[in-house]
Amino acid sequence: MRLKFQLDDLQVFCLAARKASFAAAATELGMSPAYVSKRIAVLEANLGVTLFHRAARRVTVTADGERVYASAQQILAGVDQMGETVAGGRLDPQGSLRVTTSFRLGRMHIGPVLSLLAQQYPALDITLDAVDRRVDLIQENVDLDVRIADVDEPHLVAHRIADSTRVLCAAPSYLARRGAPQRLADLSQHDCLVLRDRNQAFGVWPLQGPQGPAKVKVTGRLSSNNAEIVRGWANDGHGILLQARWDVAEDLRAGRLVQVLPECTQPADIWAASTVRLSQSAKVRVCVRFLQAQLASGPFALP
Repeated sequence: MRLKFQLDDLQVFCLAARKASFAAAATELGMSPAYVSKRIAVLEANLGVTLFHRAARRVTVTADGERVYASAQQILAGVDQMGETVAGGRLDPQGSLRVTTSFRLGRMHIGPVLSLLAQQYPALDITLDAVDRRVDLIQENVDLDVRIADVDEPHLVAHRIADSTRVLCAAPSYLARRGAPQRLADLSQHDCLVLRDRNQAFGVWPLQGPQGPAKVKVTGRLSSNNAEIVRGWANDGHGILLQARWDVAEDLRAGRLVQVLPECTQPADIWAASTVRLSQSAKVRVCVRFLQAQLASGPFALP
């Protein structure tokens, strides 16, 4: 079989497959939907298969399309790796880089660090989306998801960005009214401010204490899926908070919050998940290394 299509056609097809929409793919590529449709039609004609089931507002990949998608991903990854190999690692990162992370980490640290990255690498077009949920990197076309949790998806590559822990703390007004817990079991008798985190079981705090790992079931009158709201409630004296040390460092220094049960913490290392290894993508490699360096010792480093 002699195939006559361009690598760009594979890229257009893969993006349309992830977006499940020709129009959405066209918007991201800066093309017209008609052009996207034409390139995919050319690819279908050359391969002799139908790649999509077409509907008015949405397209879905056919069984043949799924097989072509898997092969296309391998081909495009191989081309990228070949380019970097030929350049001997001298290629500057360029093109679009899409990063996702949680709201407060993004606002306080990741966003400012990416601003510095953009200054250093002007050929990068960076998008940062703040979302308090688990993202699908393939379906949502994300290059890096920076998260306060382990990367447990088997098809993703994990990159450790920074070490951190969550600590227990409360406002002096709350402790004056209710007293401080003396042991982990006491938490069940306290008002706890529960964060509906994207990676944690709701209402269960797994902690590392003097006797080893333990899980505590906690309850309280207030809960939210937003860490900044929950921290504000803690400052107002509504209960005990479990939050990343970097997130409450300023409140602890100012005395607005006081750490309780300081020997009990929860791992909260920061990881970045990607669909490619660092050797396969200059933009992903540069971003990961930059985040690691800046969060350790730069102007926006974690406290």
